[in-house]
Amino acid sequence: MWSRGITPIVGDVTDADSLSNLPSCDVTLFAVGWDRTSGKSMREVYVDGLHNVLSVLNGRTRRFVYISSTSVYGQQAGELVDESSPCEPVRDNGKTCLDAEAVVWQHFLDNPEVAATANVLRLAGIYGPHRLLSRIDSLAAGKPLSGHPDAWLNLIHVDDAVSAVLACAELGRAGQTYLVSDTRPIRRREYYSRLASMVGAPQPCYSGASTQADGINKRCVNAKLLSDLKVTLQFPTIESGLSNALANHSAT
Repeated sequence: MWSRGITPIVGDVTDADSLSNLPSCDVTLFAVGWDRTSGKSMREVYVDGLHNVLSVLNGRTRRFVYISSTSVYGQQAGELVDESSPCEPVRDNGKTCLDAEAVVWQHFLDNPEVAATANVLRLAGIYGPHRLLSRIDSLAAGKPLSGHPDAWLNLIHVDDAVSAVLACAELGRAGQTYLVSDTRPIRRREYYSRLASMVGAPQPCYSGASTQADGINKRCVNAKLLSDLKVTLQFPTIESGLSNALANHSAT
């Protein structure tokens, strides 16, 4: 990292004292994932940890970009959703992400003395090399997949997710939320059938068992991402994106 001009500063968002060395900066990206083995709850990381970081950075960053999730939408009937759609999450992860978004807005919009721009990016499921490809072994072995095959998936290639972050850091309008998804939602059946064909596995079968994704079934619209942030997606649909992900997955 040092060879690329990156100086790592190690801290734990759940431990405010460990964040004292965070420097002043032009742009802060809060993209903290939850490790189920950490012994910390999702809320401790996403909400309490966010509070800790914002307290340390108060007045010391020009722009703050928070990575949220399309799990904040609870629509279940294949509805189209965008940034103006109601957020009524049905799962704990969606509820926690929505509460974290509220922390961002409370800090930056409800405190006039905080002279900084804040944005929220709601990311769809990120795929790419070693991401959302973990079912390859199960497909090859002919193991049934859980979940409903006709439910919609909303995806974004990891390279396009990075492009969205960089564009937001430059062009994001203060107080705005942007939904980051590719241009064509895809049903689980089509996704896994395509993946099976590309890796030479038998066509998938489904067990009907419930999954974490059950009860969430919407189609994300990325019009604001494309128009306001001027993002040109490298992989606007799964057709090109999955080929790229598999090629790089195999190469690494």
